[in-house]
Parts: sequence; structure tokens; C-alpha cells
Amino acid sequence: MSDIKKIKDDYLGKLSCELNLDEVNQIKIELFGKNGLISNSFKELGSVQSEDRKKFASDLNFIKDELQEKINSKIQEIEINEINSKLKNEKIDVTLPERDINQGKIHPVSQVIDEISSIFSEIGFSVEEGPDVENQHYNFTALNTPDNHPARDMHDTFYLDDKKELLLRTHTSPVQVRTMLKSKPPFKIIAPGRTYRSDSDQTHSPMFHQVEGLHIDKDINMGHLKGCLNYFIKEFFEVDKIQMRFRPSHFPFTEPSAEVDIGYELKDGKIVIGEGDKWLEILGCGMVHPNVLKNVNVNPDKYQGYAFGIGIDRLGMLKYGINDLRAFFDTDYRWLNHFGFDPLDVPSNYRGLSR
Repeated sequence: MSDIKKIKDDYLGKLSCELNLDEVNQIKIELFGKNGLISNSFKELGSVQSEDRKKFASDLNFIKDELQEKINSKIQEIEINEINSKLKNEKIDVTLPERDINQGKIHPVSQVIDEISSIFSEIGFSVEEGPDVENQHYNFTALNTPDNHPARDMHDTFYLDDKKELLLRTHTSPVQVRTMLKSKPPFKIIAPGRTYRSDSDQTHSPMFHQVEGLHIDKDINMGHLKGCLNYFIKEFFEVDKIQMRFRPSHFPFTEPSAEVDIGYELKDGKIVIGEGDKWLEILGCGMVHPNVLKNVNVNPDKYQGYAFGIGIDRLGMLKYGINDLRAFFDTDYRWLNHFGFDPLDVPSNYRGLSR
């Protein structure tokens, strides 16, 4: 036991001197490491006579605690001294010029999706999403698109396998199919998202964005469709009146089908949406084909409804005066800085995202 007390006195003396953190850690290893002096003393307990073992263990624990407390106190003292030294010697130069702040912008596509979702949410639509990679069934077959339809051709569709089974979706209508298969009517949804077609020019891009709407319930008719689209167009373009006409068309998944035109006029070289003597095609729509309802296990004798598809990028171009669709995807910061939206500068008529 005299050896242990000598070790204690020696190391308490060392710890009283001016030390740095590395030196204190070295003392800690010498005492309590795997082969440290105190650690080895505990290993010798078995060789101490039984009548002396209890006192030896008690004294050893007391010495161990005293040394550990001294080490911890020394470490704390060193850390405090280091902090005080930094506070004394380091200072902030208040004359240093401020750093530039580069704030990002919201992309017009994201902004338009947000606006569309907000408007439709106000009249009871919910937002649904689906995968970009689809199969033939969801993208074509379930939507009443025949095998010989031109949309299935290679020049229109990006196929991902030799069997032409997997593909990049050509519209977001597969989301409607998936939603109806996993639930029961009524349905009232919109499905915004990326779509892909083999096309590229000033008004077309291999990747673009669409929002498709679907409302299935009892006694739904074309009047409901017209009222819904009339409300949306006025809200989106922020006009009080809108001229709108339905032209007969054909889509495999709707019957009857229609293209929707809206009136506009040119003022100072800019398109002004509202009333005018010119017409602009803006979307396709129609009543959901009975075969589509049968394919998703919905009784067409009991339920009917309407569907529509709108080009999100095209809406953004019309509303915000963008004349080339390809610029949306050029990742040009200068373009985004001009046409993008400040996330902190919220317009007075902005509704916020409703998802």
C-alpha cells in the first residue's frame, strides 16, 4: 500500500504543475490505461491476504477517485484557459465588408404547379402522384388506347426495353388509373408531373410537365367540366371574364372529347388572356370513356365523369411571357434569375401550396 500512496503523491505533484492537454492525457494513460499503474494494482488484489484485501481495495478506490478527480479538474482548467486566451487574443474586425448573399429562385415550373394545385384544392381536388417509368397497361391499354394507335409508335414514345413493355410515361393519365384501382368512387383528383415524348422544338421538349384532372361521381356531365375549367382559367390568369369554346376532338380515353380554346388579344406585342377576337388552344378534355371505367372496375352505368389534361409549361409561358419552352430546361442561371420567383417575395394573391 505504501507503493500506491507514493504513486498518488508523485502524480498529484505532476498534476499540480503547468501542463497542456496532451501531457494530462499521457498521465491518464500511465495511471488508468490497460497496463497503467492503478489498473495493475487492481489486478494484484487476488494476491493480497484475505484479511487485508478489504482495506486494500477501499484505499485503492479512494486513491483512484482522488487521481481521476484531479485529472478531470486539470482538463477543465486547461480548456477554460484556452477559451480565455482566445477571447483575449482574438477579435472581430467590424470594418470587414459583408459577404455577398446568393439567394436562389423558385423555378417557373415549380411556381405554376404550386399555383395550379392551390386553385384546384379550393374546389375539392386532391393531388395524386405516380412513377415516371410506366408499363404499357397503365399508360395505354387501361386508357382504351388500341395497339395500333400512333401514340404507341417509337417516334412518339421512349421505350426502355426491347419488348416495348416499360416506357417513360407520355402523360400523367396513368396516375388516374392507379388511383381508381386502389380506391372506390367518387374521385376528384389532379395529377401534376413530368412526362416524356420524342419531340423537340420551340414549343415542344422531350421532357415536359402536365397536370391531368379527373372527377368521377354520379350524374357528372359536360356542364360540370365547363364550370370547372372556366373557374380554373379565370383564377390562374387572374381575369374576371374569359371567352372559352369547346371544339370536337378525339382522345381514346374520353367520349365525347374536346379541345378547349380561350380568347385573347395582342397588346404591344404581348398576349393578353381574356376577351378578344383571337383564339388559343390551351387543353384537351372530355367525358371519361366507359371502357376506361370498366378497366378500373368502376360501373359506367352508375358512375361517369370528366377528365382534362393541361400543359404546365405552356401555361407558364403564357402567363409569364416566356417564348421558348427549351429555356425551361437549359439550367441557365441568368434565365432563372430573370424569370424565377423570389421565395420571400410572396404575391398578394398567392394561395400557398395545398397538397
